Amino acid sequence: MNTLKKFFLFASGYYLPLLKRCPSEEQKVAGIGATIFFTALLAVFAASYACWIIFQSMGLALVFGLVWGLMIFNLDRFIVSSIRKKNSFWSELKIAFPRIVFAVLLAMVIAKPLELRVFEREIDRKLDEERIELFKASKLALEAGFQEIEQLREEKSNYDLDLSNKVAFRDKLQEEYDFERFGVKSSSSSGMVGLGTNAKKKEAQLDAAQRELEVFSGYVQSKKDSLDRRIAYLEDLKTQELAKIQPSIDGFDGLGARLDALRAVGEERPSISLASTMIMLLLIALECAPILVKLLAPRGPYDELLELTERRVSVFAQEQTFKLEQASEQRIAEFGKVVEG
Repeated sequence: MNTLKKFFLFASGYYLPLLKRCPSEEQKVAGIGATIFFTALLAVFAASYACWIIFQSMGLALVFGLVWGLMIFNLDRFIVSSIRKKNSFWSELKIAFPRIVFAVLLAMVIAKPLELRVFEREIDRKLDEERIELFKASKLALEAGFQEIEQLREEKSNYDLDLSNKVAFRDKLQEEYDFERFGVKSSSSSGMVGLGTNAKKKEAQLDAAQRELEVFSGYVQSKKDSLDRRIAYLEDLKTQELAKIQPSIDGFDGLGARLDALRAVGEERPSISLASTMIMLLLIALECAPILVKLLAPRGPYDELLELTERRVSVFAQEQTFKLEQASEQRIAEFGKVVEG
């Protein structure tokens, strides 16, 4: 018997000294053991991947995966070894039903990390979309908290508008002065060439408007500089707040987020949902396979020998109990005679 077959026989949970007396059962038992082993191997991969998602540590993921796989391995061995073949299938099924339910739960636990790995690309795309939406929502929330920036920018625009109005007024006076000097007839000029009374009047108005414009322009510039400093300060503060939020957005990649993304992708694309269900059913079938094989297989020599061995132990225990009780009663009777004498 080769080493691999010996290992699969051990993995089956069958009692090996008894199994050696039933060589015809070895192939069936080795198949059950192989199923248990490969289920545990899948559990190692699934648990390692889930742990890596959470902690981002390959060493920790491998250790946790191995521990989880060994636990699943031993649980499956216990489930299979605890089922006894009876003469009635329904009585066997009734006894095995809690174990089947437990096997289904184990399969569901194993399946989810495997689904996350299989649909990793689709999940990553969905997470990128959700990060973008989260970033937009965070930015809008920050904008709402920094409304003063828009108010200051609007105030700057109002100063620019007032300055433009004064420039336009000065330009209009310049035009009227030029018309008056060069004798251009208009509603605001006399049409006489030269620097007459009207021209001098308009020149004085133009000079006053120019001085007022220069003073106002300096005032506007100082105000705008002050507003720019305040805006720059608030923008820097907003950038700092956004930088604080950014790590949580970038870190939106945990196990819970991936499970939610998998569910969302499944809702958007029925093919993904169907494939996810098929993976789940495949793992359930694989996890329940050793139990079902044992239930559906006919009662064999191993089961007969196992029942006989357990019966011997039970009868021997009953005999020893009876002997102990008889010896105890005899000692009590003898003690009673001594007391009476």
